[in-house]
Amino acid sequence: MTDGHPLRFGFVVNDVDTEQDNYTTIRLARRALSRGHEIALIGLADFTYDADGTVRACAHMPCGQDYADDAALLADLQSDECPTERISVDDLDVLMLRSDPADEMVERPWAPGSGLLFAQLSALKRALVVNDPTHLTDASNKTYFQHFPEEVRPVTCISCDIDEIKAFIEARDGYGVIKPLQGSGGQSVFVVTPESAGNLNQMIDAVLRDGYAIAQEYLPKAKDGDLRLLMLNGRPLEVDGTYACIRRYNDSGDARSNISAGGKYEMAKPDADALRLAELVAPKLIRDGMYFVGLDIVGDKLMEVNVDTPGGINMLEELTGLDFSGRILEDLERKLRLRKHYGRTLSNVELAML
Repeated sequence: MTDGHPLRFGFVVNDVDTEQDNYTTIRLARRALSRGHEIALIGLADFTYDADGTVRACAHMPCGQDYADDAALLADLQSDECPTERISVDDLDVLMLRSDPADEMVERPWAPGSGLLFAQLSALKRALVVNDPTHLTDASNKTYFQHFPEEVRPVTCISCDIDEIKAFIEARDGYGVIKPLQGSGGQSVFVVTPESAGNLNQMIDAVLRDGYAIAQEYLPKAKDGDLRLLMLNGRPLEVDGTYACIRRYNDSGDARSNISAGGKYEMAKPDADALRLAELVAPKLIRDGMYFVGLDIVGDKLMEVNVDTPGGINMLEELTGLDFSGRILEDLERKLRLRKHYGRTLSNVELAML
């Protein structure tokens, strides 16, 4: 509640029918309900720009307010028994953008950009939109990563030229990592070693099928996994002194530590290198309105900045019993209380990062 009144939250996802109950989005939606707020799930193809200039959406609404777990809420949202309503997005208090552009590359390449354009229109009206949709247009592409300080990044080459990629690997004694410029969840990620050199052409071809390829220097510490550190308001997310940080690893021989690629996870405390990286990337995250972000860290290098669908809240809460999702919602409630005093004098970016 904010000043005794429930807030209206909209969560934009790829498609409500393809959501899963272990997604951070569903955990945030269930916690918002438990705090007395209203929620709506909106797919990327569910928006309408009305003739009167109003942004509307065909939104999935829950039947109830109290759910035993995330699976129960999602089952309601995906059922035919709960309402699908045509709502005014302009009347929402918060619009959280939680869709993954990588999932749309093949069948609906138009969807992510269209969703951001509708979100930009909404940000001009009433809703606080996070992450900021204007800057998210650029940040969703992995080239965004190259705008952070050089010392936080592995040495990188981005090209569609197979010879350029091969030369980059050869210059590093046959070691490197190759992945698509657009992608997530460890899809089409290859670790190259001198022993795998015979398959290098096939690896590069597999990545180039999706467009540009990223080649990065190989970091030996990657064999021990990586850290996923969640950031809120440009700072590491904490609850009661515990950081929202997990170590992801894979003991099956697969070089990818992504949970979606079969990786495992455990709680971790970020070391001095990880906290220094968080400090170095904070100014740009704050300037760009990147409210909720996941940093993937290996040693003293940042491997990726996830600005679209940073996940792990459900895992963190199950490992610690701490209310990380409640901390995020409490922060959004605080922002909206402040907005009442400032009206539209605060831009979406300014309000998002207060």
